[in-house]
Amino acid sequence: MEQDFDKLESFVRSEWFITALSVAAILAITALVSWFATKFLRKLLQQDNSLLPSSSIFVNIARAAVWILGVCVMLATCFNVNVSAAIAALGVGGIAISLGFQDTISNLIGGLQVSLMKIIQPGDNIEVNGETGVVKDVTWRHTTIVNPQNETVIIPNSIIGKNALTKLPPTTLITIKFVVCSDGSDLDTVAAAIEAACDKAAGAVTRVTQKPKAIFTEVTGLGFSGKVTFKVASSSKAGEANDAAVRAIAPITRSSETRQSA
Repeated sequence: MEQDFDKLESFVRSEWFITALSVAAILAITALVSWFATKFLRKLLQQDNSLLPSSSIFVNIARAAVWILGVCVMLATCFNVNVSAAIAALGVGGIAISLGFQDTISNLIGGLQVSLMKIIQPGDNIEVNGETGVVKDVTWRHTTIVNPQNETVIIPNSIIGKNALTKLPPTTLITIKFVVCSDGSDLDTVAAAIEAACDKAAGAVTRVTQKPKAIFTEVTGLGFSGKVTFKVASSSKAGEANDAAVRAIAPITRSSETRQSA
């Protein structure tokens, strides 16, 4: 029994066991700090008054920085590695490394540029390189958007930086163009009727967050051109709400129906 205890004591006091225990402890602390930093940063970026968009690229960079620092501490503490000398040695091969990871570095820099300058951020409706959709996230390598067909499209950040980017109106914003056939004497009444019809029809589909506003933009040979705009709460219901509003205002835009509405 005493011999077994001596063996166990010798094993516990062995240098490699202490080193392994130190490595495990440092990595565990690093993982814990990384988890807390990630949670804190995500919560900070999701605030309305945040200076940075809620893109995961910043979270990924912070997580990588914590792990790099943790590994450096582990190497210096457990294996007596001169981290400064190792970094200097890596600098000699920096050119070869940068050439090998050229695309990755280009995407990382592109992602930082569009995020820090707030060119795009989650929730934006954009069109780039022939692809249209709502931005879901910007990572260190690519930007993820969801197109109108509900398909996920992955676009490398470098492509966004090199191509023309168009910011489209929010998917919750609905604009309906119309032409009113009348003598023009009752346009105020027609506009009010169109606004009321859109509000009622779209409201039956989803909540209307911005009341309809109808304006007239042009006089044509067919009548008085105009458009009505409003916002809805659900982007997935925007198409259905648009259809309901069009059907509701169609009779109002015709002269005979207009007189009846008046």
